[in-house]
Amino acid sequence: MGEYKEILTQPVFYLFVAFSFFLSAGYFWGRRRNSRIVLSAFDDLMNVFRPDDQNFTNIGGAIGYHANLYFKKKGFFLSRVDATITMLPRHSLLYFPVSKLIRKYDRLFLTMYLKNTPPEECHLIEKQYSGFAGTKIANRERLKKETVTWGQMTFYLYYETPEIRGRLVKFIERNPDPGVIRHIAVVPDQKKCFLFMIPRRGEVGKSLSPVARWLPSLVKND
Repeated sequence: MGEYKEILTQPVFYLFVAFSFFLSAGYFWGRRRNSRIVLSAFDDLMNVFRPDDQNFTNIGGAIGYHANLYFKKKGFFLSRVDATITMLPRHSLLYFPVSKLIRKYDRLFLTMYLKNTPPEECHLIEKQYSGFAGTKIANRERLKKETVTWGQMTFYLYYETPEIRGRLVKFIERNPDPGVIRHIAVVPDQKKCFLFMIPRRGEVGKSLSPVARWLPSLVKND
């Protein structure tokens, strides 16, 4: 035992103990913070869409979650919503700063399956988000593009005809703050609407509700 006494009295040993305690405390703090954000986002999704059935899956420890919401009611404009949340690794204090620098924020991706077909393709995409790797608009070459100000941010508006442009502009005018929305995409070829949001606590429902009210007016009857 005597051979370890010298190590136990070295300042570096106490630094090691303190650092280990710091990492452990950060781990539990980070998991708790991520869990609260995820639960808040999923609660908002349930309150906005009120599905008839749902399924929730953990797909990545403390940083990945998935939900499927199903709708059986007649007359509702959606048949299903898939939601995927990927979180910053707040539980890993060593990797968190790197991830924050690269990925910048938590991400919530929604895929809404429409029962009826939208008349045209259109996008509202925030300028900075449009430059991220993996963010692309498949039919960009055949869409018209212009720059609009939505709240305090700059968005690109992609559209096919003046009619759909007018609907997008009216939507912005009626909802002057994008909140946590960074991309709205309506894709008739896939009969889907895609939405990208930053899942901040208490903010998902506020930003999502106007979109959920607007979409039914955009789709046509088959």
